[in-house]
Amino acid sequence: MSNQQQEVLVGEVTHFFQKIMVAIIKVSKGLATGDEIRIQGGEIDFTQKVKSMEMDHQKVKKVKAGQSVGLEIETRVRPGYKVFKI
Repeated sequence: MSNQQQEVLVGEVTHFFQKIMVAIIKVSKGLATGDEIRIQGGEIDFTQKVKSMEMDHQKVKKVKAGQSVGLEIETRVRPGYKVFKI
């Protein structure tokens, strides 16, 4: 048994807007502000807290499976990168 925390796949990056550093995530499981996430793909593998999320230019605190949400991201990501909740 490893000492790593349990990670759950919660979505995938579908778009990334470099100028504003926002990734669009297609959510497959619930996600909320304050959650700790890990984004992994290519040579990128980092963790960050979900500080704010937006849907249709409105701030939201929670999203459900099947929704797409915009997240401010600390580093460049690409479509297809996986998003895990830690």
